[in-house]
Amino acid sequence: MKVSFGGAVADSAYAHVESVLRPAIVNHSVRVWLVADHLGRRQGLEEREREALAVACLFHDAGTADAYDGPQRFEVEGADAASDFLSTYGWPEPLVQQVWEAIALHTSPGIAERMGTLPRLVRLGVLADFGATDLSGADDRQLSASLARFPRMGIEAVLGDAVVEQGLRCPGKAPKSSWPGGLLAARLADPGHTGVSPAF
Repeated sequence: MKVSFGGAVADSAYAHVESVLRPAIVNHSVRVWLVADHLGRRQGLEEREREALAVACLFHDAGTADAYDGPQRFEVEGADAASDFLSTYGWPEPLVQQVWEAIALHTSPGIAERMGTLPRLVRLGVLADFGATDLSGADDRQLSASLARFPRMGIEAVLGDAVVEQGLRCPGKAPKSSWPGGLLAARLADPGHTGVSPAF
């Protein structure tokens, strides 16, 4: 589906993640961006920051892709992937670091919200897409219509399974105190469970 993410680099980021991620995770990443960008525009986010936010949202689950299935937690692998991607475009290091932090911390409640604008907005976008944040006050029919263009496709189960599969192959990717660790522990406690993980 044709979408403009506010700049050539962000548009290229979309083309890249679309080529390596499961479709449900691509749609989720776009929905996270739609919410985060909506909130960012209301806060007066500048054009370059908006493009950086788009890249962060698009790459925030890139660590679940086979192409980025390294030894670190999927959040860190995705953050490293985004940094490598942006380095090919010569982006300034401080902005690349903000993108890295936004991705690496997006499953860290109480931390992401205090690490700056990009980490906070990505975290809010993720929470909103999984129903943990009430957007009823957003009062924006265009946002609702845009979100509806990208169906969920069972994202909770798809993402949970992707993270658990990595953790089963490499337990170091799912430390006990982390969100991946919670998903893995739930699977190990009930190996026959199908569908959305109770730890989601």
